[in-house]
Amino acid sequence: MDMPLVCVSLQGCTVSDVLKDAASATAIGADLVEVRLDKLWTTKQEIPAKEEENKDSKSNKMNDNDNNFVFLPKPLESLDLPSVLVSLKQGIVLPVILTCRPVNEGGYFPGNEEERIEVLRKAIESGVSWIDLELDIDEHNRNNLVKLAQKMGTKIISSSHVLDQPPNSSEIIQDIKDNKESGDVLKICYSTTGRNDGINLFEAAWELKNSGINTSIMGLGQSGDWTRIHSPILGQAIVYSTMENGWHLAQKGMINTADLKNAWEMLNYQ
Repeated sequence: MDMPLVCVSLQGCTVSDVLKDAASATAIGADLVEVRLDKLWTTKQEIPAKEEENKDSKSNKMNDNDNNFVFLPKPLESLDLPSVLVSLKQGIVLPVILTCRPVNEGGYFPGNEEERIEVLRKAIESGVSWIDLELDIDEHNRNNLVKLAQKMGTKIISSSHVLDQPPNSSEIIQDIKDNKESGDVLKICYSTTGRNDGINLFEAAWELKNSGINTSIMGLGQSGDWTRIHSPILGQAIVYSTMENGWHLAQKGMINTADLKNAWEMLNYQ
């Protein structure tokens, strides 16, 4: 059985935190790490208990992994991107996926789309192993980024983060087939609310496992972790995990890296 690559999505809001988490991911046996560049433009702030019910609308909570914190935006000019990219390249041993997620897909980047495209361009030019390019990037800009990535030898994660619940499995399968030439791995993520959503994602992954398309299909929400836990038998190319711990992970469809590896051992997947 071919095992998927285990990617740890790093949650740090500073370069030092990212490098620290990357070292922990290396120690636990991850194959690669994802660095969320957009999160480097945020400050993580704890919410006082009495204010938790009235979270500030300025923050984006779609991808927050702890309900006791919000991520507040910082100005675009607050980050020295060239210096950051050098520090990441020098400080992380594992292959890196660089991601700069826009707000409309659950991210935190404070600038406009033109500025975000420039960040992605500089990320590719840094010589990173992988770059995450959303499928809905303007065609002209995306084609230019793809050509640059091919020139630099950077592999492409073609991603789509849908804020709605997943459609039936046949629609998911067709969407993936329609975009199979868009990158080296297709990462499709939906918001999930329970078993039916989890089953739709599982069925789609199962039907695609022998298609020759490299996929990473998952959900954010209840039952969204099914395709992560069973990714070895689903033929997934990459499975995303986290170094974080806590009950909230299952509610968000996420899983701790050590717990993922333990589950695979218990299920005789490795």
